[in-house]
Order: sequence, then C-alpha cells, then structure tokens
Amino acid sequence: MKKVLIISGHTDLRTSVANKAILEVLANKLPNAEIAELDSLYPDFNIDVKAEQRRLIGADIIVLQFPIFWYSAPSLLERWMEATFLFGFSHGDNGDKLKGKKLILSFTSGAPEDMYTHDGWIGYTPDEFMSCFKATCKLCGIEYAGHVYTGGVSYAARTSPELAESQKEKSVKHAERLLELLKTL
Repeated sequence: MKKVLIISGHTDLRTSVANKAILEVLANKLPNAEIAELDSLYPDFNIDVKAEQRRLIGADIIVLQFPIFWYSAPSLLERWMEATFLFGFSHGDNGDKLKGKKLILSFTSGAPEDMYTHDGWIGYTPDEFMSCFKATCKLCGIEYAGHVYTGGVSYAARTSPELAESQKEKSVKHAERLLELLKTL
C-alpha cells in the first residue's frame, strides 16, 4: 500500500466548510494516510523543517489540500514549501529526497468554476494558476499526478444553513473524486 501524506494548507480550518469537509472524508476513507494541518501545527508560521522533511521522505504520494487565495496557494502553504523544499534536500546537490514521489493538488475556490475559464470573469483556468507547482515537481523529480478542483464554495455564499450544507455536499463529491484519482496511482 502506498503511503499518502495530505498537507492541509488552509490558514484557518475552523472557519472552513469545504476544506474541512474534504479532510474529514479523507481521514475516514484513508485511515492510514497522514494528515498534517498546517494551521494547527504552525499558527506562527515557524515550520519545523526536519519534521516536515521526514513526513515528505516517508510518503509515496503527497496531496496538497488548499483553497485558492488571491489566485495562489495560501501564505501558510507557501511558507511551508519555502522552508521545507531546500537546496540539498529537494533539489540541487544531493537534493534527491523527493525524486519519484507523486504530487496531487486538491484545491477549492470561492468563485464559481465558470469564472475560471478563458471566457469567464477571471480569464484563466485553474490549471494555469498551478504552473508554479508543476515547475517545482520538475525541479524536484516529483511526478505531477494531476489535480482535483471545486469552485463556488465561498464564505460569502454561506449565508444560510442550506447554503452551507450545499457547499459541504460539493466538498464531499470533491473528496470522492480525489479518492478515485488516488486509486489510479
């Protein structure tokens, strides 16, 4: 069985519906997966580099779970990568510790999916915003294994219990699509 590491990059899971629901499904369906919730581990952004590198070394498949904030990953996930993916570890001289691992991006957006098209209001596809992760994979010898995306799970659109429940249902479907992708690896 392949070892799955799920890194939650949400900056405050307590306030999340979508990312929290996705992680709950994954924890239930993948009891042997390791889930690292960066917001509870590092609320001060002081990353324990050695601990995080050990997590990465022990994984076969790495899933980055996060909401898109301002067309990018949340600052906490960016900080985690800056601190952890170091020269000599993930790339460069003797930096082969992540070589051969697989990476899946699992992300959500508040904006509806139809806005993330060339003809939509945002004008770019979600895949176009993920080029930095693909370049990181190439640099580190990681296989980019694809992404799972769900839009329309905004805080602003959670104005009633029914709307919050609808977002949770969308998030459960997202988790199910992610589980299907994981089965192929």
